Amino acid sequence: MKTMRTAAALLAALSALVLSCGEESTDKPATAAAALQIKGAGATFPEPLYQKWIDQYRAGHPEVAFEYEGVGSGEGIKRFIAGSVDFGASDAAMKDEEIAQVKDGVKLIPITAGMVVLAYNLPGVEGELRLPRDVYVDIFLDRIARWDDPRIRAANPGLALPAKLIQPVVRRDSSGTTFAFTNHLSAVSAAWREQGPGTGKQIDWPGAAMTGMGNEGVAQKVKISHGSIGYMEYGFARRLGLPVAILQNQAGEYVKPDATSGRAALAAAAADLPHDLRLFLPDPAGADSYPIVSLSWILLYQKYADPRKARALKEALTWGLRQGQPSAEAMGYIPLPENIVAKATEALAGID
Repeated sequence: MKTMRTAAALLAALSALVLSCGEESTDKPATAAAALQIKGAGATFPEPLYQKWIDQYRAGHPEVAFEYEGVGSGEGIKRFIAGSVDFGASDAAMKDEEIAQVKDGVKLIPITAGMVVLAYNLPGVEGELRLPRDVYVDIFLDRIARWDDPRIRAANPGLALPAKLIQPVVRRDSSGTTFAFTNHLSAVSAAWREQGPGTGKQIDWPGAAMTGMGNEGVAQKVKISHGSIGYMEYGFARRLGLPVAILQNQAGEYVKPDATSGRAALAAAAADLPHDLRLFLPDPAGADSYPIVSLSWILLYQKYADPRKARALKEALTWGLRQGQPSAEAMGYIPLPENIVAKATEALAGID
C-alpha cells in the first residue's frame, strides 16, 4: 500500500511538472506576441537609416515592434492613403490632393535629410570627375552621348576620358529620390523644365536609359555597368565604393558631397521652414552648399484609432529626432538643424 501511495505521489508530481512546463512554453510566445506591432513602408532613400534606428530602439523598448519596408516613396504614399500601414515615408512631401484623400488627417514630419549624388563607373579614369550644371542636365536629356565629349573634357583637363558611350541609370519605380533629382534639374535648366520631362516621382526619361528598382537597384546597376552614371542617395554609393561626381552649385563652385557641404545646403534653407514642414531644396544657395539635397518625411495620421500606436510613434520619432541624429550622420545622411528638429517635435505633439 505504501508503495502504491509513493507511486501515485510521483505520478502527481510528474504531471504537475509537465503542466508547469507547458504553461511556461505558452507564456513566452504570448509575451512576444503582446508587443505592439507598428508597420511602415515607403522611401528607399532613408531605409538603411530606419532599419538601424529600429534595431537601436528595440533594444530599449521591447514592448513595441516596428517594421519598415522600402518600396519607394510613391508606393509608400499609396499604402498610407489606403490605410494599409501605420506610417508612410517619402522624400517627396505629399501634395494637397493626396493629403485630401486621408480621412484621419495627415502630419508630415521631416526626420532626416540626404544628398542625391551622381555615381559613375569609368574603369581606368583616375582622379575627381567634375560636372558643370549644364553638362549633367544634358547627360540626362540624352544630349551628351560620350564621356570624351568636349564639354566634359573642358571641365576635366587632367582626366583621360574614354570615347565610351554614357549609360544613364534611372529609377524604374515611383521615387522620392527621382523627385528630388528632377526638381533640381527643373530648377537649374529651362530646357529640362519646359521642353524636357520636368519634375516628378516617376517620369519618361529621354533616350535609352537603364533602370533599377530603388536606390540600391540603381547603385548595383552602376557598379556592374562600365560607362554608366546614375543618381542615388549618397550612402548607397558610399557603401558600394562607387566614385561620385563633384557637381557645380548655384554659386558656380564645384562641391563634393559630404557632411559639411550637406549641412551647409540645409542650413541655407532651414530658416524658411513653412508651417506644414514641406520644405524643398531644389538649388540651395551658398558657396559651400552641395546642390542636390532633400529632406525625408515620415507620414503620420492626425488621429489613430489605437491610442497606443499614436503614443508609440510619437515617442519613437522623438527619439529619432534627438538621439537618432548621430547615427544618421555616421551613415552619410545630414543631421537636421535644431530649428527643424524643434518644429518637427512640436508637430508630433499634435498627433492623437
